[in-house]
Amino acid sequence: PNALILWEAQFGDFSNGAQTIIDQFLSSGEDKWMRQSGLVMLLPHGYDGQGAEHSSCRLERFLQMVDEDPHYIPKMAEDERKQIQMTNWQVVNCSTPANYFHVLRRQIHRDFRKPLIVISPKNLLRLKSCVSTLEDMAPGSQFERVIDDPKASIRENPKDVNTLVFCSGQIYYELNAEREKLERDDVAIVRLEQIAPFAWDYVASICAQYSNAEVVWAQQEPKNMGAYTYISPRVETATREINDDEKRPRYVGRPVSAAPATGMGKAHQKEYQDIMDGVFGK
Repeated sequence: PNALILWEAQFGDFSNGAQTIIDQFLSSGEDKWMRQSGLVMLLPHGYDGQGAEHSSCRLERFLQMVDEDPHYIPKMAEDERKQIQMTNWQVVNCSTPANYFHVLRRQIHRDFRKPLIVISPKNLLRLKSCVSTLEDMAPGSQFERVIDDPKASIRENPKDVNTLVFCSGQIYYELNAEREKLERDDVAIVRLEQIAPFAWDYVASICAQYSNAEVVWAQQEPKNMGAYTYISPRVETATREINDDEKRPRYVGRPVSAAPATGMGKAHQKEYQDIMDGVFGK
C-alpha cells in the first residue's frame, strides 16, 4: 500500500482484455471485501485518426461504474469534503504535465487508497502547447480539479461570453487552436481535469460566472460513449441545486456509433470539423 503501482496499456483500447479483473476486483473490491487498492491505470485515449482499436479506452465504462448519485450533492467545503473517500475510484484526464504530477503525488501522499483511472492522450506528449512551469509544481501548488479558461480577456469579461464549453483532455487544445484561428473571445473553454468524483462546486461556480452563456459539453467520442451521459445530469443538478438556475449542456461530439472511431482518414477529418462547427458555428 505504500508503493505507487502503475499499470499502463499500450493503447487504452487494450484494457478490455482486463475487463474481468477491473469489474470483479478493482471497481468493487473495497465494497465487497473492505480491501483498498491504490492501483493507477494509465490508459492512452485520444482521437487522432488511428481507427477503432487505437482511439478509446472506453472511458464510459469506468464512469458507469462510479458509485456516485447524479442527483445528490455531498458536502463540498474543503474541511468537510470526503468525496473520494466515499466513492469507489477516481477518473481523471489531465491536460497539463503539472496536473499529472500532482494527481500521482496526491495518490501516494494520502492516508487512504483508491484506484485511479488516468485517461492519458499520447498526442499531448509531443504537443508543444501542452507545457507547465516549475512553479506549477512548486510548494503551494496542487492538483486542479477544474481549470478555468486561461485567457485573461475572457475571464475578465464573463458577461461577453455567449458559449461556455466544458471539455476534458486532448480536445481542449483542438478547441483552443480553432478559437485562436477564428479570433473569438465570446467562447470560454473550461477543462474538467477530474471527471469523477464530480466537481459540483467548481462547475456551479463557473456556470454562475459565465451566467449569460449557453453551456456546451464537447467531446471527441461518439454520443453513446465518452463522458457525456455522466456529465450531463450532474451539470443540471449542480446548477439547479447550487445556483437555482438549471443549465442543460448541449452535446457536441461524434454521432452515436457501435465502433469507437472510424478507420477512414477523410471521415475522421470531417467528424473533427463537425465538432469545431458545433462549438463555433460554420
